[in-house]
Amino acid sequence: MSVHFSPTGGELYWSFYSWPQDERRKGMNIMKKNLQHYVWALAIAGSMTTAAFAADREIKVDDRLDASADALTDMMRASDNGIPQDLIDKAHCVVVLPGMKKAGFIFGAEYGRGFAVCRRHDGVGWSAPAAMRSEGGSFGFQIGASDTDVVLLVMNDGGMKHLLSDKFSLGGDASVAAGPIGRDASARTDAELQAEMLSYSRSHGIFAGISLTGATLRPDEETNRELYGHDTTNHEILTGDFKTPEAARKFEHSLDRDSAERN
Repeated sequence: MSVHFSPTGGELYWSFYSWPQDERRKGMNIMKKNLQHYVWALAIAGSMTTAAFAADREIKVDDRLDASADALTDMMRASDNGIPQDLIDKAHCVVVLPGMKKAGFIFGAEYGRGFAVCRRHDGVGWSAPAAMRSEGGSFGFQIGASDTDVVLLVMNDGGMKHLLSDKFSLGGDASVAAGPIGRDASARTDAELQAEMLSYSRSHGIFAGISLTGATLRPDEETNRELYGHDTTNHEILTGDFKTPEAARKFEHSLDRDSAERN
């Protein structure tokens, strides 16, 4: 094995091709095996995610709206572990991603489809739902898959501005903190008080929880078209006077029951 100087930095590096032939052959075999294992792991992760995406597309809009209503109701009424009433009463908007999926093998992928609503201009009642989708990734040695219900409370004008945009990232464009739980949430950190969004999750699968930091949220134009019968934007839906579709009545009722007007 010989030692050479790099022509750019002058640092030492080991010349692979100066190894004895037997050693080179062993090294190449090890690298090939490692590469095969890596490709195999990526293929499995890709097939899991692709299959989950295909299944998600088969879910009807009506079912996803009903699932959003159920997720919000369950997380509001989870005894001492639920979303504090005073926080949802102060929220400008709410985003619900029911059954958000996370699958991983060497790397994790997070995505979900759900709906956002915002307070009407006078603070009484909620807008018609605007479809949202979340996409993101996380690295880690994780194996498994889970469905996780996710609720985001948008707490101020800054957070609402991001929600009305074409795309934004959580923890990047918009500040997000894990929301406090329980009926008495008076002991809150500065991060929670200053965050533009508070996140809540309820996991049903292998993973104990879900981190949304780095995830990207954007309008789900396909679902909006299916729900309203024409092209429209989330900004128009959330700030306008769109009539709530019949399919979203259960979702609207759950919101009105838990927080009819903003405090």
